[in-house]
Amino acid sequence: MPKYLRRLCVLIASGMIALLIAWITTPNAVLATSELRCAGDLGIVVERSSGSILIVDTTKRAALARVEGLGDLSHASAVFSPDQRFAYVFGRDGGVTKVDLLTASIAKRLIQAGNAIGGAIADDGALIAVSNYEPGGVRVFAADSLDMVADIPAIGANGKASKTVGLVDLPGRRFAYTLYDAGEIWIADFSAGAEPAVTKLSNIGALPYDGNVTPDGRHYLVGLFGEDGVAHVDLWREPLAAERILNGYGRGEEKLPVYKMPHFEGWTASGDRLLIPAVGRHELIAVDLKSFKEVGRVVTHGQPVFAVARPDGRYVWVNFAHPLNDTIDVVDILTLKVVHRFRAGPAVLHMEFTPRGRDVWVSARDDDRVLVYDAATFAKKAEIAAAKPSGIFFAARATRIGQ
Repeated sequence: MPKYLRRLCVLIASGMIALLIAWITTPNAVLATSELRCAGDLGIVVERSSGSILIVDTTKRAALARVEGLGDLSHASAVFSPDQRFAYVFGRDGGVTKVDLLTASIAKRLIQAGNAIGGAIADDGALIAVSNYEPGGVRVFAADSLDMVADIPAIGANGKASKTVGLVDLPGRRFAYTLYDAGEIWIADFSAGAEPAVTKLSNIGALPYDGNVTPDGRHYLVGLFGEDGVAHVDLWREPLAAERILNGYGRGEEKLPVYKMPHFEGWTASGDRLLIPAVGRHELIAVDLKSFKEVGRVVTHGQPVFAVARPDGRYVWVNFAHPLNDTIDVVDILTLKVVHRFRAGPAVLHMEFTPRGRDVWVSARDDDRVLVYDAATFAKKAEIAAAKPSGIFFAARATRIGQ
């Protein structure tokens, strides 16, 4: 063989070896290609029993990679960095895991408490807050490094430590959350730096179990487990104050056993109405967004857990607690009627719309599948295998208040 051909063969071989080494050492090489990629159509599916997540592509309706080692995900939630590259996954074991969606790898992980119940990211993307059951309180971390910035113990007016729940981000580098055991709402303001100014609103009602903020960032509403009612704070009005709405909405009727707590993080604000799950009832309560008075009810298949609006607000998809958790109702926001009801699969735990509402993704835990439906025709478009899937979170949430 001529000398120049031998040299060419050596160069080709060495190049192939280098390429192979790079492929082997790159985390989840399925995502690490020379092709440029953005994160806007990515998301995650929580695999609750295995401590893993699937990274999914909403355009291709497919799973791209699995990331393992995220701890106890039995009640996991996630938020996203402003550039939509990183997902921050909050586990029940107090773990916070920063996942790089583009390389399908863990960028950083820490155990910050013994038992946690969700988190939020500040509107500037610089702070991550986590609400805790044990030891209670809220801890705040730098989003880039996960170094602790602040530790806010939750000591209520009664002098006792409390679990914190219902944590959401608010405009102005603020976080709102509730003290479950103390019946209080706290708002932590980090606009001046690392030392928060904390506003405390007491006597809001018994056992505030979850909360959410309207898409414009104005109204923070909190469900009460200890009594029939909802606490409301208008965040545009000073001084801040909590008022009670929907007092005694179940008055005169026998209470049903509650098989799963409804999620205020899944209630719907659409047009001039809210649809709120009623604790222990087979109903959604419609509330006028101006007067905050009840304007109607929707009789549903079971006890609602999540009521999720299509992004245009026209229809609301509802799933239910055990033992009726295989079914989804689709509610017309104008008529407050169920216009479609279908069985999606055993143990439907979560629903997530693609950013402009073309598809809705549904987790069927006991079928080990995620189902993708056309949001207009209800036709099934895809099925994705997943190990005991629960929460579905798309990176486009990074653009929303209270993501």
